[in-house]
Amino acid sequence: MRGKQLLATLAVSAVLFAGCGLKSGEAIIKVNNKTISQGQFDKEFDKQAGNGIAKALGIDIKDDKNSFLYLLVKERVINELIVKTLLDEEIAKRGIKVTNKDVDEAVKEIINKLGSKERLDQLLKQNDMTNSQFRKDLKEEVKMKKLAHELGSFKVSDEEAKKFYNENTDKFKHPDRVRASHILIAANAEELKEVIKSDPKNKGLDETAIKAKVDEEIKAKEAKANQVLSEVRKDITQFAKLAKENSDDKATASKGGDLGFFASKEMVPEFSKAAFSMKPDSVSDKPVKTQFGYHIIMVTDRAAAGQEPYEKVKNNIKAYLENQKQIEAIDNLTESLKKNAKIEYVNPEYDPKAIKEGVEESIKNSAETLKKAKEAKEAKNNKK
Repeated sequence: MRGKQLLATLAVSAVLFAGCGLKSGEAIIKVNNKTISQGQFDKEFDKQAGNGIAKALGIDIKDDKNSFLYLLVKERVINELIVKTLLDEEIAKRGIKVTNKDVDEAVKEIINKLGSKERLDQLLKQNDMTNSQFRKDLKEEVKMKKLAHELGSFKVSDEEAKKFYNENTDKFKHPDRVRASHILIAANAEELKEVIKSDPKNKGLDETAIKAKVDEEIKAKEAKANQVLSEVRKDITQFAKLAKENSDDKATASKGGDLGFFASKEMVPEFSKAAFSMKPDSVSDKPVKTQFGYHIIMVTDRAAAGQEPYEKVKNNIKAYLENQKQIEAIDNLTESLKKNAKIEYVNPEYDPKAIKEGVEESIKNSAETLKKAKEAKEAKNNKK
């Protein structure tokens, strides 16, 4: 398991997997004094099997447990669970802990890098990830970074950073960008629906009545957006003040609504279309509706496509290279832990040797199937 995966390893727990032949709590692998259960494997396999190329092609990997794809995912999941068990054991030995405050700080850092909480919410939605799952993933990442910090110092020199910049100039080219500020009046229909349904006063309302309340709320939000826009138009220099007072995007509200520079693809289409059609020091003609609600947009600057100068990206390069060094250190630690670990495959079908044999058999069968198909096609052509 590579370091990049380590920094994104998920916390897993035993759950019943429908159709499996063993109880979810039954141990399938023992790693030193810890066990990996059937339920842990099933949950992680189910998650990984539902992602990637197979999902995009509409292939259900679980349909054939002897297939090449199934066995590859199975091997990867087993390795990741073993590595996670070993690292968790090492982390416990070192007394490393991650608090909610640590996670909050990590979330804040990501929001600052992205420019706004709205952008983070957009990315989570695009990746079909809940905020709760995101925080769990982030907690694991923070834990791994704390472990890396205990493994040594990974400072990056100016010479290393400049060398990386000179060898990767293409990475620092950027398309046309816009700098804008916004005031968001949140109006997501699904979120409003959940708020209305959770209110005890609305208990017993049918879907039609709930929808009517949602529509009413959205109209009220739109009216507020238009009211705020009219205030902005009276004096555009008050935009930052009005953003702090009215915007539901709290992460940017504290900065007067400033989103920084962004490329067209970095924002939802409706927002980008409006922002990129505007000139600097101008405000949108009307509130722009997106899945998040109503945005009052003010464009403050534009930047043509080009390349970022070294001095501007130096700190980002150093952070990236430092992270790469941390990943390498964790990889080396992982290999050391695996070499010295006592790993017992309680259920033989999870032994990598057995999986490797299965992969080889699957490849062999696939080759024979292709050969027969080719021979049948040739025989058919010869009859013509």
